[in-house]
Amino acid sequence: MTTTPSTTPSATSAWSRLSSRVIWVDLARTLLSLIPGVIALALSQGAASSGAVWPLVAIAGFGVLGASGDALRWLFTHYRISDSQVELRTGVILKQHRSLRRERIRSVDIEAKLHHRLSGLRMVKIGAGQQSAAGEAAFTLDALSREDAVKLQSSLLAISNGGPPTSPDGNPESRPTPETDPKTPAIPHRVFATFRPGWVVYNMFNVWAYVMALGLIGGTWGILSMTGVDLFGIVSRSYNWESLGWVGGTLVVLVGMTLLGWLGLTLNFFTEYWKFELARVPGKDGTQLRTRQGMFTTREVNRDEKRIRGVQIAEPLFWRWLRVTDTHVITTGLDVWSLSDPAAILPRVHRNVARRTAAHVLGEEPALFDAAVRPHPAVAWGRRMWWATLPALALLGALGVAVYTGVIPLWSLWAALIPWGIGLVGATVAYRALGHTDIGPYLLIRSGLFTRSTVVLRRDAISTIAVRESLLQKWLGLRTVTVATAAGYGGYVIPDVSATAATELAERCAPGLLEQFTTDIRTSHP
Repeated sequence: MTTTPSTTPSATSAWSRLSSRVIWVDLARTLLSLIPGVIALALSQGAASSGAVWPLVAIAGFGVLGASGDALRWLFTHYRISDSQVELRTGVILKQHRSLRRERIRSVDIEAKLHHRLSGLRMVKIGAGQQSAAGEAAFTLDALSREDAVKLQSSLLAISNGGPPTSPDGNPESRPTPETDPKTPAIPHRVFATFRPGWVVYNMFNVWAYVMALGLIGGTWGILSMTGVDLFGIVSRSYNWESLGWVGGTLVVLVGMTLLGWLGLTLNFFTEYWKFELARVPGKDGTQLRTRQGMFTTREVNRDEKRIRGVQIAEPLFWRWLRVTDTHVITTGLDVWSLSDPAAILPRVHRNVARRTAAHVLGEEPALFDAAVRPHPAVAWGRRMWWATLPALALLGALGVAVYTGVIPLWSLWAALIPWGIGLVGATVAYRALGHTDIGPYLLIRSGLFTRSTVVLRRDAISTIAVRESLLQKWLGLRTVTVATAAGYGGYVIPDVSATAATELAERCAPGLLEQFTTDIRTSHP
């Protein structure tokens, strides 16, 4: 992303390089990439087959190429911080010059992988809140020294949060600030949540456990095969698997993969969220909501609390019995589609912990999430039952044709009852999840089948209200209301409310906006 500056950079600002330690780190990575091949050849005493040697050569080649590329990147990367903008020049063959106005900066995050931490380096990601195609930050400086990274973060966040007040002539105004005025009380450092080992229970039960197990098995097999060890041969000879039959063998494999996946997710949780802390910390202009976490790769994310418009708590369907929840803030300036998930303020935790923490972040009591919601009309349940019945009817028709042609027996028609029953249960669960209410300055929205989402959004953050109806909804007297905001996903849907409730909701969220239209309707229809 390139932003054309409105002012000329300060003449005193000079171009800077990344830390020179990057070169030494790349040299160490090059040497480390050669170690697996040396060890494998030593264990095989030089008699390794070509099939085992070529993967080792590929690993060494990728390591050398990656380190060489990083060395070239350091040589041709320069950045400059001026009073008005941040500039970055990169590229060897295709050169790029990118600039970003400092008032457009929304986040400055610091990350450190293991090799960064060992060498005293940090990676700085400067975000502008815009969603790029690759989901990347506006700028990424990889890497600076730890001291330079912290200074850069403090400096940029001070400007992006508004900076010091200015006088009419454009010069900084010498007005007392909380840091300089002893009469102004200092903003306290408040911790909302810290790492708890018990949270691992809510993070290990996941369908990704099987993906993790396959990855671990595949990686282990690949490494051992390079040294001439046949992992599958060892496992097959260790037990008489034919005695178990295909059912018993399948169960053993499934249980083994489940346990292995749980082990992998457990290790991943501890390494990713070690020393986790969610805290409110003072900034140059207000407060920041900061998260810190990581064992080998550390990460720090600061969010300007003036930009927070609400919170969203999501409960996955299959783990709802554990009260598992994902917690995110609804804020401007963060890319909600980013793989790094900067809006997440907690790992997966128990619902009570998520509600209590989210309420404290908003400055409210935990009872905010226990407020009684307005139920939606019963016809909304009937609409979901109808949509659950249609696929079952289609399946029944297909089975009927197969029965008529003699492909399957008559009793096969009962198979249509299974998806129909599942669909009816899902329709009931989806209807019971519907609800909304307004409590104080907030609008609370609850909906969702596979993920039941509870959204608490400040009503003064709502910019647009859209009310729509389909032909079926018009016949049933239902409406779907979408409240649009500049934060989070941009819009949050309240499905299948009555026509009267939709109008009342719009009037409460935007007082006076629909008064003219509702008055005209009442006048023309006495």
